[in-house]
Amino acid sequence: MNQADTSTGGAVSALLERCRTLSVPALRAAVGRLAPPMNTVAAYHFGWIDADGRPSDSDSGKAIRPALALLSAEAAGAAPETGVPGAVAVELVHNFSLLHDDLMDGDEQRRHRDTVWKVHGPGAAILVGDALFAVANEVILDAPSPRAPDAARRLAAASRKLVDGQAQDITFEHQERVTVAQCLEMEGNKTAALLACAASIGAVLGDADDALADALDVYGHHLGLAFQAVDDLLGIWGDSRSTGKLTWSDLRRRKKSLPVVAALAAEGLAAERLTTLMTGDAKKTQQEIEDFDEAEFATRAALIDEAGGRAWTEAEARRQYDMAVAALDRAPMPVDVRERLEALADFVVIRQK
Repeated sequence: MNQADTSTGGAVSALLERCRTLSVPALRAAVGRLAPPMNTVAAYHFGWIDADGRPSDSDSGKAIRPALALLSAEAAGAAPETGVPGAVAVELVHNFSLLHDDLMDGDEQRRHRDTVWKVHGPGAAILVGDALFAVANEVILDAPSPRAPDAARRLAAASRKLVDGQAQDITFEHQERVTVAQCLEMEGNKTAALLACAASIGAVLGDADDALADALDVYGHHLGLAFQAVDDLLGIWGDSRSTGKLTWSDLRRRKKSLPVVAALAAEGLAAERLTTLMTGDAKKTQQEIEDFDEAEFATRAALIDEAGGRAWTEAEARRQYDMAVAALDRAPMPVDVRERLEALADFVVIRQK
């Protein structure tokens, strides 16, 4: 890592720490609105307590979405505190989706801990996810801003797209062929829509004009696609000690992620071999795939790499990053805020290193 990388990393760390200082108390207060035992289950999910109810300091996420909400308020010339309701609401919606996704995907680990459905049961995961979604809407509508209804509309639209994306993702797992365009559309819904909302909701609460809010929305959308491209790479080649998930996690779940889809769309022997293997998977149960030995998953990952799926996804992450940064040029804002938004984009794209 060079000196510039170190400087950027330090700036982002300070930014995320400031975000936690401002938003976590409000997030805890929002979760505190839930009736028992949902408040306890939610506290476990956020890493505030362990499975036995004892205080815990487990990692509760990188806080990228809340940080975007605070920065977008500052982009509009408002205090960062103006964006706190948006930061909390977006984080609640994000975690609503995680609770449900873990259950639907059968994931037993998140951030090196058992998932909520594994500890408290599927019913609790569904109910707490629903409750977080409801509280998110309360929080944004309670925001002390005349533009709270406009912010709520953006949050509602992003939430709908997020659910659309998850439905597409599940469908793709059982669909023999998925195009790169379809995959990007799904990821634009499932991941980018909420990041776009996070990047603009603080500005709306800060009474920004539509031009600024929309430019920040475009920035967040492309940043979200870059974020998901990197996540797709980690889902195959990521270190389980860093991701908190099993090795080859996306391959185990038959996910049609960008590296897989790009490799299948390529020409050559590696793409043909990969197509044959994955076509054969359609006749297997999920348990049969889970029972593959490590060598089988390693072979598939190598074929994806050889067919060009890894390189294409790395290039796509960079392309989306470039479009995110270019969108900032269309959004007049204080220079220091723009620099922090660009530093956050840098962090998202290089986080696999």
